[in-house]
Order: sequence, then structure tokens, then C-alpha cells
Amino acid sequence: MKRNSIFFTLFTSLLALIVISSLSLPVMAQKSSDEMVEPVKNADYWFDKGALCATYGNDPAAIKFFQKVIALNPQRSGAYFEQGISYGQLGEFDKAIPLVNKAIEMEPKNGLFIYGRARVHLLAGDQEKAMADFKKAAELDDEDAQAYLETVDPAH
Repeated sequence: MKRNSIFFTLFTSLLALIVISSLSLPVMAQKSSDEMVEPVKNADYWFDKGALCATYGNDPAAIKFFQKVIALNPQRSGAYFEQGISYGQLGEFDKAIPLVNKAIEMEPKNGLFIYGRARVHLLAGDQEKAMADFKKAAELDDEDAQAYLETVDPAH
């Protein structure tokens, strides 16, 4: 039985890798039926690359990709947020907080952004600011913030 579960785990892992790699492949534009051109490298392309790098812990690369997104589309609040979170993961809180704040300025009712800032404050050791943001994010119906508050204060 154990042997079957190992093979099942390996199979599903391999399948997941195939799906992820196929999603991350750039779309090739066609000039004609025989000729392919360079993929379109717009803000969406760089955002996806940045998100993939951040997911796998390559925050320095993610930061560079999110910078490209912001250069191409300065109104994309998610790029500021994700870049700020990556800086937070690297312990560069002086760079992280202003970027997340910029995203929150652009979307003040986005509970995810406020939750993310709470996590950065927590990493920075500022428990008071973190708890204020967790509460605010929970009020905006962010489920992660609500779950966090339940773990630290079940009577909440």
C-alpha cells in the first residue's frame, strides 16, 4: 500500500509540474503559419514571471520583474504589493512598507493588501502595527486575517 501511495505522489507531483510549466510558457505570436516571433513581453508577462519567482522563494528576481511591471503599467497596484512583500521576505522592511502602502493607497479597501502589510510588520517585529492591520483586514472580510486573529485570540 505504501508503494502505491509513493507512486501516486510522484505521479501527481509530475503532473503538477507539467501543468505549472505549461502555464508559465510565454505565448508565441505567429507572423505566418511557418514563422514564430518573440513572445509578447507586456506587464502581464512580467507580473506572471515575478509571481512565479516569489512563489518559489526567488525574491530578488521577483523584485526585478515587478519593477518591470511598474515601469510598463504604474497603475498596477498588485505589482507594488507583490514587490513590497518580496522585500519583506528579504528583511528589507524600509523598502517593503512604502511599496505595500502605495498599493493600499491605490486600493484602500483591499483586505489582502492590508493583511500583507500586517505580515510584513510582524516580520519586522512591530506587533502593535501588525495587530492593527490584521484587525482592519479582518473587518474587510480577508479570510486569512480572520483566521490569524482566531489563532492568536480565539475569543475574537
